[in-house]
Amino acid sequence: MKDARFLTTWFLSVVIILVIALFPMLTVADDSPLTEGWTPSVFGQGDEVGSLNWITEPKVLEAIKLVRKGKTVTLGKVYQSDIPVFGERTWKLIIPGLPTGGPASDNSIVYNDEYVMAELGQIGTQFDGLGHIGVNTSQGNYFYNGHFLEDFGTSYGLNKLGVEKIAEKGYVTRGVLLDIAGYRGVERLPVPTGKGKNDPGIITVDDIKGTIKKQKIAPIQPGDVVLFYTGHGNYWGEDWDSLTTEEKNQNKQLFNAGEPGPGITACRYLSEQKIAMVGSDTWGTEAVPGEEVNRAFDCHIEWMVKHGITNMENLDLSQLVKDKVYEFVFVFAPLKMKGATGSPGNPIAIY
Repeated sequence: MKDARFLTTWFLSVVIILVIALFPMLTVADDSPLTEGWTPSVFGQGDEVGSLNWITEPKVLEAIKLVRKGKTVTLGKVYQSDIPVFGERTWKLIIPGLPTGGPASDNSIVYNDEYVMAELGQIGTQFDGLGHIGVNTSQGNYFYNGHFLEDFGTSYGLNKLGVEKIAEKGYVTRGVLLDIAGYRGVERLPVPTGKGKNDPGIITVDDIKGTIKKQKIAPIQPGDVVLFYTGHGNYWGEDWDSLTTEEKNQNKQLFNAGEPGPGITACRYLSEQKIAMVGSDTWGTEAVPGEEVNRAFDCHIEWMVKHGITNMENLDLSQLVKDKVYEFVFVFAPLKMKGATGSPGNPIAIY
């Protein structure tokens, strides 16, 4: 009898634990991708590179005309162990021996190698590929163009939507810098407080249009890469190595506490312009919290999952702002890492 009671109690405990564990998964399913016709994309059922398709050969030739001085500026930040990171991500670089090898041969050659431990595609200046973000639906985890993670995901890389597909072509196109901080007349935009779409930390469609008008540049066009300067990235600025450990920790807290950026209304507007990529000087590009505080990273879904628009975060846009350069040739290709969700990188602006 005691054994029967024990087994009953044990069984009920297991059921309760499973219900508690699975309840969040059961309650967060969103079938919008299924009911709103997100598949197939405008590029066809089998497409895996999304908005990169908007960069045509004529688009590249037109972009090259923006080079007038021959000046180049890199837009990536330095990868090192004490940079601000999202969540528990990490970057560690080790030289395994000094030197790693040698001396060898008659000329006594020596050499150094590095060993890196990191979320390689999702730390520092990072490119979000189309395998990075999905939506949990009643039919499974939905990713761009109707690909379900259960069908293409493995622990050793993605069999579809890997960044190597985009890396085969890369981005050479018109880059557009939107200096929203300058347009607003502030050093940096504030972090949103979660009080709705009128929050000053949220970039609006009017901000985008107003900035373009102030900067006296052509409107956003299909195939453009649109980059937002908010000033928030200055918490992780060019003087980083001159800060004390205490100052770095303080800046990390300020940097990661939230971020200004476009709200979902502005994100949808950018999708309508058929841009190739979006990016910013912040760690997530979009406003956090956004217009709807209970919908985390809604713009990531709007861009990557619904429209195949890639995203690049933690860019150093300071030199472009100093030079007041708002149109340029944007050049970038992710590393050819088969099945990866993202890539590190150092984009180049040429003007």
